[in-house]
Amino acid sequence: MQTLSTAAISCALNRMTDSHSEDDKDMRASTAKLHLATDTADEIDLVIKDVSMRFDTRQGTVTAVDGVSFEIRRGEFVSIIGPSGCGKSTVFNILGGLVPGYDGDVLVGGERISGPHASIGMVFQEESTFPWRTVIDNVAFPLEIKGVSKAERQAVARRFIDLVGLTGFEQRYPSELSGGMRQRVAIARTLVFEPRILLMDEPFAALDEQTRVLLGDKVLKIQQELRQTTLLITHNITEAVQLSDRVLIMTFRPGRVKRIVDIRLPRPRAGDVVGSEAFGRHVAEIWNDLREEASRGMAEAEQTARLRGG
Repeated sequence: MQTLSTAAISCALNRMTDSHSEDDKDMRASTAKLHLATDTADEIDLVIKDVSMRFDTRQGTVTAVDGVSFEIRRGEFVSIIGPSGCGKSTVFNILGGLVPGYDGDVLVGGERISGPHASIGMVFQEESTFPWRTVIDNVAFPLEIKGVSKAERQAVARRFIDLVGLTGFEQRYPSELSGGMRQRVAIARTLVFEPRILLMDEPFAALDEQTRVLLGDKVLKIQQELRQTTLLITHNITEAVQLSDRVLIMTFRPGRVKRIVDIRLPRPRAGDVVGSEAFGRHVAEIWNDLREEASRGMAEAEQTARLRGG
């Protein structure tokens, strides 16, 4: 889980506690909502309705997620954050059609799905570029599988290579790129078939802080340009606040929706926004919830260790 300095947390908490403006009251009221306040004119792209998932282990049945429900509007950017073991990645895999046998419903554009869907693209945390392919051949790979002609797929690939800021690196191999650049190749490869919904599971976790902030800003610009519905799984509170329209906080296992926080900050979220008091208040309130759930997880782990030791 993301580590915050004691001074930063204390400062942000004091700001949140000392502020009594009407704007603060409105913000806290809005974050108490557990369901999306939909406008009939808004298109709901993704619906997760009462989803639960249980796994059989040697120690018995484990409930990973329990009754998770939320909706995402067309073009919205939503992050899911929670302590380790809360089921974030299970939700990601269910939405991507990678995990069968769950209870509940997943709907894309009102259509119930039960497996991989053409409207959904996925970006994973793990390194996923093909080392034997150049950047352009990596990005064009999904179109090659679809049987698109070489000239057409390379033209489309060049568009998305430019979109992620890698123009000039088309003929390079992954071994010649930095970690952040390789992740941009993976993102471009997912975007090349233009999925309506983009799922990302900790895509910046292996990167240094400066690179992940810059790459997050690049992803946000792409998302705004393509008006793509995006769901990000992350441990990083600052990243969630920087990128999201809303942040969904999950409880410790079994994972449930604890709270949905509306991020009421202007876009684009440049340095002046990220350094603002409002940004710090959002970070602090999410940290309060996350710390409570992470403490529960730590206490359970310590109790389990004592029982095994005894």
